[in-house]
Amino acid sequence: MSHILAPQTRKPHSGQAGRRLVTGLVSFFLLVVALLIIWPVVHMVAAAFTPGQSVADMPIIPFSDGITLEHFAFLFSQTDYWRWFANTLIIAVCTCAVTMLCASLGAYVFSRFQFQAKKSMLMSMLVLNVFPSFVGMVAVYIILLRLGGLDTLWGLMLVYLAGSLPYATWMVKSYMDTIPRSMDEAARIDGASNFRVWWQIIMPSARPILTFLAVTSFTAPWMDFIFPKLVLRSPENLTLALGLYNFVTDKNNFFTNFTAGAILVAIPFMIFFIATQRFLTSSLAGASVKE
Repeated sequence: MSHILAPQTRKPHSGQAGRRLVTGLVSFFLLVVALLIIWPVVHMVAAAFTPGQSVADMPIIPFSDGITLEHFAFLFSQTDYWRWFANTLIIAVCTCAVTMLCASLGAYVFSRFQFQAKKSMLMSMLVLNVFPSFVGMVAVYIILLRLGGLDTLWGLMLVYLAGSLPYATWMVKSYMDTIPRSMDEAARIDGASNFRVWWQIIMPSARPILTFLAVTSFTAPWMDFIFPKLVLRSPENLTLALGLYNFVTDKNNFFTNFTAGAILVAIPFMIFFIATQRFLTSSLAGASVKE
């Protein structure tokens, strides 16, 4: 009977070994991809703190030649970096605020009211999103020239606002369609006006999509180069993208100064993104129940 009661050793199943092999290969592949993505970022950060000016002066191993803060001192003492930063911040914040206001109002009208040209206007906004913004650069230049908006911050804001409103309005309208109309009816029974319904009922319920819209409408002006290059001319009106570009032109080769400025550009953007990401998560968790 002893051979019957003896514990039997089980051989590892071949399927489990195969899954472990696949998991190991996938993990190795993702690690390689992560290193390929992170390595240029590490070199950019190292360039901002490396002595010298050009890319040829950089060592292969990051931070092997020591650390210096002279590039940041150069930005703050010998350039108009703070003016570039202020111009970019004004354009991004104003574009974000006006886009959210106009898109939420327009989306509320399209979502809650019926009028004759509603379908054709919605289709027109959808068609406008198909064409890239570069197609209308000549028209944008001519319009701003006639309006006196060239080389002005408000002219550049107008360009961003006109380009983002069709998509933003359509996106917010699609979200507002999921908000129960019974909430509007209950508020109107209590005597609320259309503006009060929009402000106190629709806006809090649409907070998740408005938070996403705030992120996208802020990042576009903050990181853009093409339209500022088209519209702005004066040194006092330059944005961060235009000002930093002057460090790496054919006449200048201040790559390390450029990377120092790029890092400073990324820090406020990362803070803004992290803050709005947390707010977006809480808004999605606390959004009202949809029908």
